[in-house]
Amino acid sequence: MLSPVMWNAGRVRILDQTRLPAAEVWLELEQVDALDEAIRALRVRGAPAIGVAAALGCALAAHRFAGDDAERLRAAVARAADQLAATRPTAVNLFWALERMRRRLASLVGQPAGAIRQALLAEAESIRQEDLAACQAIGAHGAALLPQDATVLTHCNAGALATAGHGTALGVIRSAVAAGKRVRVFADETRPLLQGARLTAWELMRDGLEVTLICDNMAGALLGRGGVSACVVGADRIARNGDAANKIGTYGLAVLARRHAVPFYVAAPFTTVDLSVADGAGIPIEERAPEEVTCPQGVPFAPAGVRVWNPAFDVTPAELITALVTERGVIHGPDLAAGLRRLARPGDRGFE
Repeated sequence: MLSPVMWNAGRVRILDQTRLPAAEVWLELEQVDALDEAIRALRVRGAPAIGVAAALGCALAAHRFAGDDAERLRAAVARAADQLAATRPTAVNLFWALERMRRRLASLVGQPAGAIRQALLAEAESIRQEDLAACQAIGAHGAALLPQDATVLTHCNAGALATAGHGTALGVIRSAVAAGKRVRVFADETRPLLQGARLTAWELMRDGLEVTLICDNMAGALLGRGGVSACVVGADRIARNGDAANKIGTYGLAVLARRHAVPFYVAAPFTTVDLSVADGAGIPIEERAPEEVTCPQGVPFAPAGVRVWNPAFDVTPAELITALVTERGVIHGPDLAAGLRRLARPGDRGFE
């Protein structure tokens, strides 16, 4: 199974997603600064995968600390957590994972340096394994929502590349195929960074699954033609009322799905839920460099000096979401907030 981020002999090993699909390049990161750059540059991306990477980053900081001064080691890990928290603002899994690592660090007061290193690595690996298990459960729950012969439209990449493995939205597709269903996938290219074209199409073709690539502005025509069973996407943060932030363009796809009476499913682990945020208005939206729009893949597409607005995410209102698919079960609309309250547990971000 493809897993884009893992621990390997004292390093954080990631698949450099900026090099796909042209080349499959694995990076062995030995410093927190290198991991910081990898997250910012989208070498590792996808909300769950970013959370796993950040947790492993804390373990890396402990591993790289020279000496046996336990208090100074703890301080180095705390600094690393603060540094990694500043990499990307929208994906809440990042902050959830770092909060969990900080709690584990706090529980190790008085422990020797070696024990701290071992405990932090074990905690980070638990986070990775739990995400993998969550994706498998999401896949099983979501697969049950698809008909025996299904056509699915997806946006961006919410696959194995975006998680510890298997994926969320693509996990639903993988699990449905494993259950004997026939699933055809249409993948939006996902401008401006083309995660659908570069990553989703690559993943599905790698697994031998049926995928057709379309430009983002073809989604309405596809839905209008009929025959699409469901739209299935991931999420980077889900507010308490069920509003969901995901890659820019998701909101427009949800509007089109509602217009054409096509179910719109958001598949995400509960680590993506932020109960401390009342609704989508409270979700911080990352804005990225204008060059991503004007000069994609290094090719100039726009006149020099043109003004650019480049939000990386948008928010889909809960009223447009047919159901949230989580590892704890499916929450059907229209009252997503009630379902989130029902499934929430201590340890969830914002749980009271």
